[in-house]
Parts: sequence; C-alpha cells; structure tokens
Amino acid sequence: MAMIPSTRVEAWLVRAFNLRQGEGLAVAAGLAMFFLLFCAYFMLRPVRETMGVAGGVDNLQWLFTGTFIVTLIAMPLFGWVASVAPRRQIMPWVYGFFVLNLLGFAVVLWTRPDSVWAGRVFYIWLSVFNLMAISLAWSVLADLFVGEQARRLFALIAGGASLGGLAGPLLGAALVQPLGHGGLLLLAAMLLTASAWMSAWLHRWRDQHPVDEADAASEARRRRPLGGNPFAGLSEVLGSRYLLGVALFVTLLASVSTFLYFEQARMVAEHFPDRTRQTQVFGLIDAVVQGLAILTQVFFTGRIAQRLGVGVLLVGVPLLLALGFLWLALSPVFAVFVVVMVARRAGEYALVRPGREMLYTVLPAEQKYKAKNFNDTVVYRGADALSGWVKRGVDLIADQPSLALCLGAGIALAWAATGGWLARQYRKLEPDGS
Repeated sequence: MAMIPSTRVEAWLVRAFNLRQGEGLAVAAGLAMFFLLFCAYFMLRPVRETMGVAGGVDNLQWLFTGTFIVTLIAMPLFGWVASVAPRRQIMPWVYGFFVLNLLGFAVVLWTRPDSVWAGRVFYIWLSVFNLMAISLAWSVLADLFVGEQARRLFALIAGGASLGGLAGPLLGAALVQPLGHGGLLLLAAMLLTASAWMSAWLHRWRDQHPVDEADAASEARRRRPLGGNPFAGLSEVLGSRYLLGVALFVTLLASVSTFLYFEQARMVAEHFPDRTRQTQVFGLIDAVVQGLAILTQVFFTGRIAQRLGVGVLLVGVPLLLALGFLWLALSPVFAVFVVVMVARRAGEYALVRPGREMLYTVLPAEQKYKAKNFNDTVVYRGADALSGWVKRGVDLIADQPSLALCLGAGIALAWAATGGWLARQYRKLEPDGS
C-alpha cells in the first residue's frame, strides 16, 4: 500500500502528511467536507453566543434544558432517516433539512432582528444542529476509513474542521455588520449544501478504492438502508459496555465544557456589554482556538495516534484541564480564563475528538451511525443540561466560582480515567489487537 514517490513534491507530501497511494484526493474531499461544515457553523456560533447572552446569563441553564428536550425529539427522527435512507444518502438528506431550517431562520431574523424569543429558538436549534451535523460527518469517516488508515488520516482530515473553524469566525466578524445575522444564515446554508455534496463524493471514492476484498463487498451494503428501528441507537448503547464507556466519556467531556462555557458567558457579559463587541470577542476566541488546533492536527495528531496509540489522545487533554481548572480557581481573571478555554477547545479539536471518533471504527455500521448519534447528541446534551443546573446550583449556594472550578477539576480527572479504559478496550476490539 505504501507508495514510492516519483517527484520531490510527492515525497514531501508523503513525509509531511503521512499519506499513501491514492489517498490524496480523498483527504482533500474530507478536508473540504469538514471545512465547509465548520465554516458554516463557526460563522453562526458567535451569533448564537450573542443571543444567549442577550437572553440573560442567569437563564442559560434553561436554554441548555430546552436544547436537551429538542434533542430527545430529534433523535428518533434521525433514527428513522438512518433506517430508511441508503447509508450514502443519510448525510445529504439530513443536511438538506437543516438548509431549509436556515433559510427560515434567515427570514425571521431579517423581519424581527431584535426578538429575544427568536434568538432563543435559534440558540436551541443551532445547539442541536451542531452536534448532529458534526456527528454525522464523523460517521461518514468512520464508515469509510478503518484501522491504521483511520489513525493516520482522521486528524489530518479533521484539519479541515479547524480551517473552517478559523475562517468561519473571521467571516462572521467581518460580515455581521454589512449582511446582518440573516445574511450570515443564508451564506451558511450554501456552505452546508456543498459539504453534503463532498460526503457523496467520498462514498464514490471508497467504492473505487476498497481497502480489501471485504471492503469491496461492502459497497452494495452502503447502497442499502441500515434498517432497524428509530430507537436502535439507545438500545445499542445500553447493550454494550464499550458504548456505555463512550457515553460516560462524552458525559464527562460535556460537563467540563459546560462549566467553562458558563464562566465564558459570565466574564464576557461583564467585560463587553455591547452585543456587536460580544460577537467579535467570541469570534476572536474561536479563531485563536482553530489556528492552534490545525497545526497540531495536520502535523502531529496522526503520528501520535500511529506511534503512541489512541490512549494518549483521550487522556492528555483531560489531565491538562484538571490543572487548568485549579489555576483558574486560584487566579479567576479573564486572561487566565482565555488561556484555559483555548487549551480546552484546541486540545479537544486536535486530540480528543479524533481519538474519540477512532473508537467507532471497530464497530458495525449501525452503531457507527445510530449509537454514535445517540451518544453525540442525546448523551452530550443531557450532560449539558444536568451540568448546567449543577453549575448554577453551586453558584447560588456558595456564590463562589472557585468551588465550581474545583469540582470541574475532579470531573476532568474522571474523564481522563474513562479515556484510559476506553483506549484499552479499543485495542482489544481492533482486528490486529491482542
């Protein structure tokens, strides 16, 4: 499978990006798929954060709860689509529905730009959209890339997500004044449509470049629906210790993220009262995060996973965050918070997310789509809602942010321990595992 480069440029590409013969176009398509998706999402993310602050920082836990309820409603709908649509059509179908939603929101924001309730509905919608859309894009990768190829390429392809996450906030900050929030939604709908097209191209590429005879035989299966029932994701997770471990990992990850998210909302509201300025600050933080993440993803993550294993990706960042929470508890200033927040998000995108997605490559197709979507949406948003109320309760009881931050440090340590256990189980499930 290894290729002998015929030119110096080819040789440099092989060394720099750790590619093999025939993978270049697929990596480019995967990069484009993630770039377009994340550019659309991160262009809208500062809009969501601004609307969340406008509704009142003390009301964020209600938005998190509303997001969880809508996620519960959306999960069986996605399960139905995954059961009746051919595997290669699941992403275009779902993304097409989201595009229609974006067009509707654009009209509402153009006609009623100051509506608090329209902002709250959009906040909840985008919070459901981002997990479902991103989970589905990763499901496509887990379906098409497995084993050693996944370890080498997942982080590299995810570099497109960081590129999109870098371009999106900059576009949003630059265009929010001339286009308005409605115009940003219209542009995001166009980007999302193009992302769905790239996923279809990736399926066609895999049909033409099977990994082995078994993969060649799976082409016909990818053209058929998964079947099953809309609630199969829940039953698959409950019936597997491994998937329950992934669910716990996601729960702890979401809890850590929520604790920091509430601190972000509180600090930004205190330091930047103007809504346009808030959108720009959120966008700038996003840009710094993605800039750091992409350097790690493109040049380091794949090699770390290939040489040191998935465990390093799953454990390193939680341990670092435990220290970050303690640092923030001792020095609760905005500058320290930005450092911790950037480290958390850049580490998650560059290391934790690729490692977490690799866990699904050793599972059957139905679990790659349905069980994965359940963990990525219902479990994640459920943990969001629960930890949001816990954070709010701790703040009300003690009126002392440092107490919540110390609790966050403990959660991060449990997150690291769960990641270590999952890495050991992953090695056992690999075809060449012990």
